Amino acid sequence: MTTKSRTLRLLEESQGDYVSGVKLASALGVSRNAVWKAVNALREEGYDIAATTNKGYRLSQDSDLLSPASIGRFLPAGHPFDIVLRKRVTSTNTEAQQLALLGAPEGTVVVAEEQTAGKGRRGKSFFSPASTGIYLSIVLRPLLQANASACLTAAAAVACAQAIEAVTGRKTAIKWINDIFCDGRKVVGILTEGALSVESGRFEYAVLGIGINVKPPSAGFPSEMADVAGALCPVNADPLRSKLAAEVLARFWGLYENLDSRSFYSDYRDRCFLLDQPIVITRRGQRIRARAVDLTEDFQLVIELPDKTRENLQYGEVSTARA
Repeated sequence: MTTKSRTLRLLEESQGDYVSGVKLASALGVSRNAVWKAVNALREEGYDIAATTNKGYRLSQDSDLLSPASIGRFLPAGHPFDIVLRKRVTSTNTEAQQLALLGAPEGTVVVAEEQTAGKGRRGKSFFSPASTGIYLSIVLRPLLQANASACLTAAAAVACAQAIEAVTGRKTAIKWINDIFCDGRKVVGILTEGALSVESGRFEYAVLGIGINVKPPSAGFPSEMADVAGALCPVNADPLRSKLAAEVLARFWGLYENLDSRSFYSDYRDRCFLLDQPIVITRRGQRIRARAVDLTEDFQLVIELPDKTRENLQYGEVSTARA
C-alpha cells in the first residue's frame, strides 16, 4: 500500500477529527514532507482535506469518494471482504478475474470510480462514468454446479434491492434476471462470470459484478439508453455511495452464506415485475411474443408461448411486450 493510500486510511479512521502531521508521519514511518506530498496528491484526486496549524489534517466527512476505509466503516465487524480500490479500470469483472486466477481469496472486492469498458450481459456494455456510480466485483469460490449460477445473480439482485430501499428509501423492482428498476428506470445491472472445472462441472471461481447508477452523469446518459437508464439520487444528494456499497456487500454475503436454502426466493419473486405480463423474447435475432407465467425455485422463467406450450428459460434477452 502506498503512502498516499495509507494516509487516506488514517484520515478516514479519524472520522473527521484532526490528525497532526507528526502523528501521521510516525504512524506511517515517513517524513512530514512525505505526508504533505501524500495529502496534496489526495487533494488532486478530489478529497477535501483541511490543514490547520497546530492541529494537522482533517478529511471532510462530506466526501463521496470511495475507498476501502470509507466502505469498511459501514461494514459489520468480522466481515470477510478485502477491498481493492481502482480509480479507473476497463472492467471490475476483468480485474477481479485476474486476481482470482492469481489465487485471490473469496471475499476479495474490486471497486472502481470509473470503468472504460464496463461489462453487461450478452456482450453489452455498462455505462460507468467517473464518480457517479458504484462499480464493484466480488471474487467467489462457490461449491456450485454451473447450471446453478442464476442463484448467485438472484441473490445479488435481492441484496441490491434491499440495500437500495434501506439506504435511499426508493422502492425497487427486479427485471428477470439481473436488472434492478426504480420508477420504471434501470438503476442496477448485475453480471456473473466464472471459470469451471471440466471434471466436476463446478466453479473454480466466480466473479459477481454489480453496477449501480447512484447519480445522473453530468452529460446525461448516452442516447441509446436514455429512455431506460435512471439514477437513484439527484446530483446534489448527500454522500451515500460508501454506505450503499457496504450495505450491498453485507446483505449479499448474508444470502450467499446460506445460498442452498434459497431463502431469498420469495423476495425475488415478489419483486419480479415480468411475472403475469406479456413479454418479448429475443432469440437468434427473432422477437417472439410470450407470457411470463411462473418462476422456478432455480430462478428459471417459465413462459407460455402463443400456442400454449410452456418453456423454462435459464437465461435470455427478455423485455416487456410494450418495449
